[in-house]
Amino acid sequence: DSKKIVFTEGTDPRILEAAAELLKDKILTPVLVGNVEEVKAAAAEGGFVIDGAEIIDPANYDKFDEMVALLCEMRKKKGMTPEEAAKTLAAGNYFGTMLVKMGVADSLLGGATYSTADTVRPALQLIKTKPGYSIVGSAFIMVRTSNGTEELLGMGDCAINIMPTEDNIVEIALETANTAKVFGMQPKVGLLSYSTKGSGKG
Repeated sequence: DSKKIVFTEGTDPRILEAAAELLKDKILTPVLVGNVEEVKAAAAEGGFVIDGAEIIDPANYDKFDEMVALLCEMRKKKGMTPEEAAKTLAAGNYFGTMLVKMGVADSLLGGATYSTADTVRPALQLIKTKPGYSIVGSAFIMVRTSNGTEELLGMGDCAINIMPTEDNIVEIALETANTAKVFGMQPKVGLLSYSTKGSGKG
């Protein structure tokens, strides 16, 4: 059941290195967003073998008009025009998210060059939250070695929600625990303040 994962920054060396590793180990099919020649040139320059990856250029995508129509429908309350939709979808972060929305890919990875806000905003607008949830949170999976033993830590919502309510914190804790389980962890949940004695300015 091979999955397709969209990488919104197809010319970034870190993305190309990851794509090459994923292809070599036959883990999944990377979908690299960007100009085909530029992506191939960047891969060649870095010595990354990306044979088997899909490269999709927003400027030459055969279903681009379908994407534009869908985005206009989704954002009609905001009064989005086809011209505005086409301009929005020309950006890799929105284009890649729409590939997921349309079922062309299963998931998306971004943030190598896009900011957290620019990576999350398209998902908030196009994918929305999981049914039954009111907010979008985040989770980092950190790997560290302690006394020769590898340890995994799931750090919940270090980047999205600045002033969560009590109910938000419950959702964030539960979803971080669920994410930890995906990575084979048996989660023990602890809550930490991001600011000690006024150190944070938020």
